[in-house]
Amino acid sequence: MNTKLGIGVIGCGNISAAYFRLCPLFNGIEIVACADINPSAAAARAAGFGVRAETVDELLAADDVDIVLNLTIPAVHFQVTRQALVAGKHVYSEKPYVLNVDEGLELTKIANDRGLRIGSAPDTFLGGAHQLVRSLIDQDAIGKITGGTCHVMSAGMEDWHPNPAFFFQPGAGPVLDLGPYYISNLVQLLGPVARVGAMTSIPVPLRTITSHPRRGEKIEVTTPTTIQALLEFATGAIITLSASWDVKAHGHQSMELYGSHGSLFVPDPNFFGGEISMFDATGKKADLPKWPHPFSVPNQEDNGAMLANYRAAGLADMAQAIRDNRPHRCSGDFALHVVEIMTAILKSGETGDFVRLETGCVRPEALGIAEAQKLMRQTSSG
Repeated sequence: MNTKLGIGVIGCGNISAAYFRLCPLFNGIEIVACADINPSAAAARAAGFGVRAETVDELLAADDVDIVLNLTIPAVHFQVTRQALVAGKHVYSEKPYVLNVDEGLELTKIANDRGLRIGSAPDTFLGGAHQLVRSLIDQDAIGKITGGTCHVMSAGMEDWHPNPAFFFQPGAGPVLDLGPYYISNLVQLLGPVARVGAMTSIPVPLRTITSHPRRGEKIEVTTPTTIQALLEFATGAIITLSASWDVKAHGHQSMELYGSHGSLFVPDPNFFGGEISMFDATGKKADLPKWPHPFSVPNQEDNGAMLANYRAAGLADMAQAIRDNRPHRCSGDFALHVVEIMTAILKSGETGDFVRLETGCVRPEALGIAEAQKLMRQTSSG
């Protein structure tokens, strides 16, 4: 097998720019072609990053494309991933991987029958901050995790996104759009979820766009925008999840975990880095170990602040795992369990009943400092 696996991108919207820009940070992968339902979008990305612009059929038939990077809209993730698997390609998808469990099970069967891999974003849980939290938990730094909270709340998407309508339709909303970051991190830290219960609502059925170019247009909201959920993990830990686009301001930490002899405050799982706080059994703030993780190094400016952004780490890990014949961390089984958690939350909100999960997953292997360095093309900076 070649030392590099060729990546073919399907879907050349906004998110594709990050993958094109960041893939060169990693060993073992190289974007060679791109395609989009809008040929001009593919042509623009191809010209900007020196790759081929092709039709979807041409890309799927290309001998130098080993992995299809599915960056299409969530509504067609299943269709495009299925098409790529049938064409004999491994697939790495943007989140959410699929929109229901049946779709995921069908894709799993196709991949297994053909000896192919499926991976899915988010990979932010591989970030240096979250892997330090993982290391602390694995070292029993705060004892057995018994509970915690998770908050992802804002006023909504209509005040900044140029085309926000789809966020308020089934298949999106704060759980399916942002939930993958938070729930994936909880699962990699604590393991699989056993059952969920939730209450959901649509406080504002008709929202007004305040961003450009559609300022003043009305959006009919057809999926819950405020969700309060309880997640019971197989370990017995109980986590409260609040997800809402109806909150003007709040003072909650993104994530807090409570152990038998300490607590951890975890940074926003939407990002690779951030500040961690640990407290001992007396409530006193404890010192953290030195943790020079490559995916903690700031590498991107955002509104005047420097952030760590290593999107494509999950894709690079999958490519390395294919070559090394080992499990990859952002696996299809892991992503499918996260999808079932999210859809079970929405189902519980509709029915008023607790929902027991049918899928499970193996907790992904931790990504330590040495393992992360091996993924990077250049390790001298971190």
